[in-house]
Amino acid sequence: MKSIYQLLMAMIMLLSFTFSIAQNKKEVTETVKINGNCSMCKKTIETAANSKTAKVNWDADTKTATVTYNSKKTNIDEVLKRVATAGYDNEKFTAPDSIYHKLHGCCQYDRDPKLKK
Repeated sequence: MKSIYQLLMAMIMLLSFTFSIAQNKKEVTETVKINGNCSMCKKTIETAANSKTAKVNWDADTKTATVTYNSKKTNIDEVLKRVATAGYDNEKFTAPDSIYHKLHGCCQYDRDPKLKK
């Protein structure tokens, strides 16, 4: 009886491990450039980008974000569109001028005129 119990526990642990590995294959991590200046920018960028399917950590010093997302449910473009809609230009999308101008003064970064579309 004891050996059957041990065998069942081993099988459950093996199946749990296999399932967790399969879950992680959908997870993708990318590093992207997002303009911004300060801790208020960090909060706004991360609030706009984070969701059930994506987690973003933005660094004010390097102006880069680590984006981890579920590739079965979203993609990097969707995450970066939300960031642009919050007022922050990034490597794929430019924020609308009307939203950029509503950012707090310290959050209004120097915009690259080449990015204007």
